[in-house]
Amino acid sequence: MRVLAQITNVLPLCLVVSLPNQLLGHIPITHISKELNARLESATPSDEEHEDEDSESEAGPSSVPDLGEIFLPGQYLTAVVSKVHAAGTTVESMLKRPDVDRASQRVELSIIPEEVNDGIPKRDLGTGMILPAAIKSVEDHGYVLNFGVPDASGFLSFKDAKKGSHGLKPKRLPVGMTFQVAITKKSDNGRIFNVSIDPVTLKTSHVSELSTVTSVLPGLLVSGLVTAELPTGLNVQILGYFDASIDQHHLPSSQAARPKIGDKIKARVLWEVVAAQPRRFALSSLPHVLKLGLASVGSDTNYLRSAFPMGTVIDAVKVIRVETEFGLVCQIGDDTPAFVHISNVSDEHINNLSATAGNWKVGTVHRARVVGFSDLDGVVQLSLKQTILDQKFMSVSDVTVGERMKGTVKLLSDKSLFISVSGSVDAVVWPNHYADITLRHPEKRFKSGGTVKARVLIVDPSRNRLCLTLKKTLVESDLPVISSLEDAKPGTVTHAVVFKNLDKGLLVEFFNNLRAFVPQREINDNAIQSSDDFPIGRVVRVKVLEVDVGGSKILASIRQGAANFESALDISGVEDGAIVSGSVTALHSEHAVLSLKPSKVRALLAFANYAKHRNQPVAQAKASLTVGDSITGLTVVSRSTEKGLVFVGYNQPKKERSRRLSIGANSSLKIEDIKEGQLIPGLIVSHGRKGAVVRVSNKISGSLHPLDVADEYGPKLHLPAANSTLNFAVVSVDQKRKHLTLSTRPSRVTLDDTPIVVDKEIDGLDDVRVGQKVRGFIKNIADHGIFVSVGRNLDVRVQIKELFDEFVKDWKSKFDVDQCVEGRITAIDAEKHQVEMSLRSDSKAPAAARHVSSLADYAVGNKVDAMVKSVELYGIFLQIDGTNVSGLCHKSQISDNADADVQRAMQNLTQGDRVKAVVLSVELEKRRINFGLKPSYFSAEDFAPTRRQGDASDEDEGAGSDAEDTENADESGSEDSDSEVVELNSDNDVVMEEVSPQSGNRPAPSALQIGGFNWSSKPAEQDGFVGQQSDSDDSDPDGGHERKKKRKKHEIEHDLTADMHNRTPESTADFERLLLGSPNSSYIWVQYMSFQMQLSEIEKAREIGRRALKVINFREEQEKLNVWIALLNLENLHGNLESLEALFKDAARHNEAKTVYLRLAAIFEQTGKLEQAEEQYQKTCKKFGKSSKVWTLFAQFYLEHGRPEDGRKLLARCVQSLEKRKHLKTVSKFAQLEYNFGDPERGRTIFEGIVSSHPKRYDLWFIYLDMEAGQKNVGAWRNLFERVLTQKMSDHKAKAFFKKWLDIEKRVGDEEGQELVKSKAMEWAGKATVQE
Repeated sequence: MRVLAQITNVLPLCLVVSLPNQLLGHIPITHISKELNARLESATPSDEEHEDEDSESEAGPSSVPDLGEIFLPGQYLTAVVSKVHAAGTTVESMLKRPDVDRASQRVELSIIPEEVNDGIPKRDLGTGMILPAAIKSVEDHGYVLNFGVPDASGFLSFKDAKKGSHGLKPKRLPVGMTFQVAITKKSDNGRIFNVSIDPVTLKTSHVSELSTVTSVLPGLLVSGLVTAELPTGLNVQILGYFDASIDQHHLPSSQAARPKIGDKIKARVLWEVVAAQPRRFALSSLPHVLKLGLASVGSDTNYLRSAFPMGTVIDAVKVIRVETEFGLVCQIGDDTPAFVHISNVSDEHINNLSATAGNWKVGTVHRARVVGFSDLDGVVQLSLKQTILDQKFMSVSDVTVGERMKGTVKLLSDKSLFISVSGSVDAVVWPNHYADITLRHPEKRFKSGGTVKARVLIVDPSRNRLCLTLKKTLVESDLPVISSLEDAKPGTVTHAVVFKNLDKGLLVEFFNNLRAFVPQREINDNAIQSSDDFPIGRVVRVKVLEVDVGGSKILASIRQGAANFESALDISGVEDGAIVSGSVTALHSEHAVLSLKPSKVRALLAFANYAKHRNQPVAQAKASLTVGDSITGLTVVSRSTEKGLVFVGYNQPKKERSRRLSIGANSSLKIEDIKEGQLIPGLIVSHGRKGAVVRVSNKISGSLHPLDVADEYGPKLHLPAANSTLNFAVVSVDQKRKHLTLSTRPSRVTLDDTPIVVDKEIDGLDDVRVGQKVRGFIKNIADHGIFVSVGRNLDVRVQIKELFDEFVKDWKSKFDVDQCVEGRITAIDAEKHQVEMSLRSDSKAPAAARHVSSLADYAVGNKVDAMVKSVELYGIFLQIDGTNVSGLCHKSQISDNADADVQRAMQNLTQGDRVKAVVLSVELEKRRINFGLKPSYFSAEDFAPTRRQGDASDEDEGAGSDAEDTENADESGSEDSDSEVVELNSDNDVVMEEVSPQSGNRPAPSALQIGGFNWSSKPAEQDGFVGQQSDSDDSDPDGGHERKKKRKKHEIEHDLTADMHNRTPESTADFERLLLGSPNSSYIWVQYMSFQMQLSEIEKAREIGRRALKVINFREEQEKLNVWIALLNLENLHGNLESLEALFKDAARHNEAKTVYLRLAAIFEQTGKLEQAEEQYQKTCKKFGKSSKVWTLFAQFYLEHGRPEDGRKLLARCVQSLEKRKHLKTVSKFAQLEYNFGDPERGRTIFEGIVSSHPKRYDLWFIYLDMEAGQKNVGAWRNLFERVLTQKMSDHKAKAFFKKWLDIEKRVGDEEGQELVKSKAMEWAGKATVQE
């Protein structure tokens, strides 16, 4: 049976449709089209999640379109009934409700074109025909459609596709999408039909002739002739000879507008009556069906659902007709049809209705409530039940967010609680909203049928979902409800629930899924904040600080939302310049938090100021302060009304104070009053790229350049700490910008004897000259060199060639931004305002003074030392050492062997490699030189050591050294010659110079430890270089080292990376090369950290560890854990308690928390910090009390350190915390601990209790036997074996015990015991044979 349907709701996996006669049906996603089914079958979850939307619209084979995009409510479809489900059955899992079991029948439909259009011949496909079609493929100019009709297909152009009613107008339509189309043109070959999905075309298209009854589809607009008038409607003849009828529900409500016998009318086919012979059709002449639109009241834009929303109470509804067994046909107003089903007439059961008698006879007027709609029929469904009229809510949309209500518990599942709040309206409560605290046993609190007080948390009409909260704090809260961005006004204080813990703060949730971010500084006043203090689900009081409506962001504060915060904000009683005192309430990294007396206003005192007052180092002054200490004689420096804070400090001595303005007078200070050289106080507000930002007053600000901090620069750029108060010397005044350039150089600030100025002030080009030595900080590292800031307004450039005396390939790794460097000015260009500087040492002559050979200095046959400049496909470019002369060595000039793999040899060469080359040609006119590298071009003498200019040691060695060299060469034989050659291919074609590695002997301090492994950066044996030494080293241990030392300068250089795989890295560059190949290896990272620790570079080791956590792939959880443990070891050895605690909590958040807790306890134990280890074990047991492992490890800790009684007490405690299934395992573990670390007799007693109560647990018998064997108590274990073997067991089990017994006798027993085992085994075997 085929029927016209109208979509009322689009769900993720099905369509809910309205059918004639107030029926509902559903179309599963598998009943849309065969093309869509194919895509569903080939799709994977990852495809659906990550496929790009554009590729979806272009018919990607693995992507699946969303039903909400290709179908819209109100859309008409021609469907075929595929199945009618019996009453009480469930249709599909997507329509299930856990608390409702409906008793009505359910209709399942399909819109697959092959099923709907079955029986339509191709000859009936003509202009005006409306039928369903599915997109088969996407072509260059449009879509090919599948009609389901043999030898016929449709075509929809991209232009016409944009006119359709769907949610994909900006995109292309996906393959598998099904919709109604109207045929507009037929091709000449009769197989291709142009179609349109324009709503206007669909509304007006009609057919006048069809050849067969199976071609009459629901949805067709047809002309008909009225043949009879009946009480229930009209009989009509359509298309000349097909019988049809129009029910009175689908006729115009006005009697005058109803057609008469003989009238011609237009109507749309609703469904086909298959059972009738001949087949008949049902039609509709309702205006909204003819237009394929939505039912309306009065005007076309006043839709039925908008005019009478769900739950609307209508005071006057008139009964116009009575259907005795079905219900009441009513009318709202003048022309709106309505229907009351017999089940909704009264709260009492009614069998039938009367049109002439009773309370509901024709003409009576009643009060009713809207309970539903029949969109296709254009009918409002009503209820006259008093209980329905009295219901507070009829749908989710009637509920207001934040509304308080009472509900009845319906069902408690593992994941949620269902509550009935009003009639058919149910709500859900998620577990984190059951109460203010986490309920371990919610089933004890929520009984079916019980009443609860709740508050509406979320209202989601689109998903028909209502969420409540049962948290008492939220239910009883009188604070404003924030459910939208419009409700969130800055300054509003309300309650929220902690939603998520982040590294930088908290996410809190208001009503209706509205969330806000609380930064770390606004959580509370503590310096270190633990996520355990604010678990997920906790109710907090917050204050809205900022609202970004455009970005949908809210910034809130828990600290300022506190009830007692308003009093802390009132700082009007404290004035600038006032002398105050207070007590320390907290210690932060750079400040002490004070509570002033008697106002209790919060104040900040910088440790730098406190240390300067006491003439102590900052660290010592900080350590001398503790919470509760009283501090007097402080001066109020500035105030922050927004934060409710004041900044205090000590006054400077009178000698200095006489030259500066009082900080109390800064509020009235004017820019015109400030002169250069004047001293003024200021507050460091923040650090920027150009230095520190200083606030002098509310209207005057200043800047402190890094080079104006001190008269002598340190190794790294340093600025005073933020929020610290200092005296500044005014360098310059910008009155227009109200900005000051300030300095804290002692030579400017103090009035004492002029201090020594190591690094003089440089303001511009006038302060530098060529040859002058200057120091500065690296500002930027570029590809062509570095830029150094040497003055307030002057940066200089250092080119690569001026960085080092020798060639350095990886030069960038030698420098860091903000590093202090010293160099000499080499050039000044005043016009371009450019200055060049060199970092080369003074002992080396500048580049301009060195002799540079020209091309004319070389002739064919010259043999030169060169460096690889670049490697190309056609050859290698070489540059002669010490010159700018460079040329090409063609790939044909590399090997003597024509079959050699030259490309592979070239790939092994990298920029900077050293080679010996011969000049093949020199072309002065073209300024071109060509080289050759073939081994045949060279002789042995070409690689003999040559005297180099400047090697004074050569002149001192004399003939003796030559003799020694000759002797060594004879001793080493061919091995020396091999060590001087690097083979680039199997034919030994390319000869290159190599250099011997130089490694220092450093003492190896304690290495980082991870889980019992010793991660040392320097193993006992250097495999990489030991294997390269000649045999003569072993034969002459005393003299060999001296001879090698003399020959080192003659050895040939090579690429040190060639043997990185078999030698220990000895420098930062070595480690970096290894990490390029194995970035996920925690072993290399921890070795790298240990290497830095050997150099006392603790901070660098920390940086390497943090870098490793970012680089290692997130899937390598164990590798990341190894790095975390290494960092914990590092902080335990070289950090403080605060840094260790912060790192530990961070590690616990990013890894399996129990593992991190236990590892930290083990670290404390290994380093002898037993008190901290005990405290850590206690925390672990408290947090992970359900884990047997943590209890046994804690007990082992006590037993190993001579506290057996404390360890034994843990057994009683852990049994109370652990699940019952873990009791036996845990008790056996404690017994084993007694055997290994405590009293074996106590362990024996425990095991006796276990085997007595669980005699069939043979695994525990085996453990018991092993423990006794370890005590070497022969009689005890033999007695145990005999006891266990008296039990009834299988031959397989008995064999295992005998085998175990024999093994123990062989290990710790005697021959007599072995014979005893064999006899017992024979005896057992004999008994088993007899029983069989």
